Amino acid sequence: MARSLSQLLNLRSVINFARGEASVLAGVAVVSGLVLAFLSLADQVSEGDTEAFDTALLMLFRTPDPSHQLIGPLWVQEMMRDVTALGSFACLGLLVVGVAIYLVLAGLRHAALLMVVCVLSGTALSTLLKMGYDRPRPDLESFTHQFTSSFPSGHSMLSAVTYLSIGALLARLAPTLALKIYALSAAVFLTLLVGFSRLYLGVHFPSDILAGWCIGAAWALLWSVIAIWLQKRGHVEQPPAETLSDRTA
Repeated sequence: MARSLSQLLNLRSVINFARGEASVLAGVAVVSGLVLAFLSLADQVSEGDTEAFDTALLMLFRTPDPSHQLIGPLWVQEMMRDVTALGSFACLGLLVVGVAIYLVLAGLRHAALLMVVCVLSGTALSTLLKMGYDRPRPDLESFTHQFTSSFPSGHSMLSAVTYLSIGALLARLAPTLALKIYALSAAVFLTLLVGFSRLYLGVHFPSDILAGWCIGAAWALLWSVIAIWLQKRGHVEQPPAETLSDRTA
């Protein structure tokens, strides 16, 4: 009986290991696809192939007269300014610090460090990409001050990096499938909302936003894969909910 139980536990360990390795490989494949999509989009932007697409979408939110004013009532414009702040460095920075402190207090110090490194390295990557491509901003009146170049959208990229990283972490901590889906869905929704606000305000071309989403999601997923790989090898703490489910499975 004891031998059968031992064999069953060994088999379960092998299955769990195989699942972990499969998830890592799948994550790497998706990251590669997102990076290729970004590079393809960047190449099209450099060649000017996205000009018609960018102009058509930008003008959906502008009046057809020469002034090109934003459509919609003033309260909508003000609301979009509030929404776009959710992707600002200050807002995301405060969020990351708050979550990192919570993780440290929860005993997940290495997870907190990985999240902070993910966001900080993503910020550095965004800055380097902007400097490298150096694309001018749309020549439209906006209600916000811009200090960097246009491609890729920093708000869209860093929103994807931050919200998707936190969403993935919450999903791993969640005890039920419904909560996991909610955490990931909320992260995706916030990322898309910030990107749309940049398009509406006319501070980015649509291709800037798409590129930001691609490379931001790739960066967040890459660090999630790294976290899973390190957890399987005992270098990062296992989430309490996952540990409990493994024990009671």
